[in-house]
Amino acid sequence: MNIDEFIVQVAIPEHHVFAEEIVTEMAESAKARGTGIARRSPEYIAGKMQEGKAVIAFHKDGSWAGFCYIETWSHGQFVANSGLIVSPKYRKAGLAHAIKESIFKLSRTLYPKAKIFGLTTGLAVMKINSDLGYEPVTYSELTQDEDFWKGCQSCVNFDILKSKDRKNCMCTAMLYDPAEKKHEAAKVFAEELQKKPGLYERFMRIKQRLVLKPKSGFKSIVLLFTVLFKS
Repeated sequence: MNIDEFIVQVAIPEHHVFAEEIVTEMAESAKARGTGIARRSPEYIAGKMQEGKAVIAFHKDGSWAGFCYIETWSHGQFVANSGLIVSPKYRKAGLAHAIKESIFKLSRTLYPKAKIFGLTTGLAVMKINSDLGYEPVTYSELTQDEDFWKGCQSCVNFDILKSKDRKNCMCTAMLYDPAEKKHEAAKVFAEELQKKPGLYERFMRIKQRLVLKPKSGFKSIVLLFTVLFKS
């Protein structure tokens, strides 16, 4: 199975018939990973399709294959590409990358001046984000919109986020700033992730231990990251 077997497009209102399946798969995927997500209703997902703020993928046989949608925060100053999901039977075919690239382009078209950000614990998503020009940042550089952070309440790590005053958690924050023209740091980061995936996994294990320490801070985690990936 390869990416040529799929069609990735901007969702249209008629695709609302897939909303229930999409929401169900989002919940099942989060459960399998042992993480939480900002729960969305089928009506909410259908609304994103209606607004033209979502990307959907289909296999050439017509079956649903993947999805992602756009959310805006801080009066459009920040954009998040949320709810990325690929049907289990179509994973490892490069579809997640194709969907992320498509929703990223749609976000840049609809909100050319907005900063695009995300929170993730997954190496695969970090690689994709880095390829698109995202860079690791502190939580303070993300939107401070209360509605966004409310979405973390369904995550199993929400108590950790609260205990750190929203300055740190298990997720890595990544940001694409259109004001930055070169994004050289993102390219270097992507190359390092490609060459040293084992180091990233080690970083995540050590980061989790640091985050759980009462007095640990973001600077210590940044130092750890620098030592591991730049050595």
